[in-house]
Amino acid sequence: MRLMRNLLALIVLAIGLLWSLQGIGLVPGSFMTGQSQWLCIGLLTMLVGLLGLGWANRSRI
Repeated sequence: MRLMRNLLALIVLAIGLLWSLQGIGLVPGSFMTGQSQWLCIGLLTMLVGLLGLGWANRSRI
């Protein structure tokens, strides 16, 4: 179960990174390229992924 949570959080984090890079124009070839709203959406998605990683790996005392 912990592995699945980590994997899901990493996927969300990677998607957020991709959206952020498209938002600032570093990854071309999409309607998202160069759109600042996708930078914001990507950063929020990355935050959700990081929170998910923290949740998946918290100690269970």
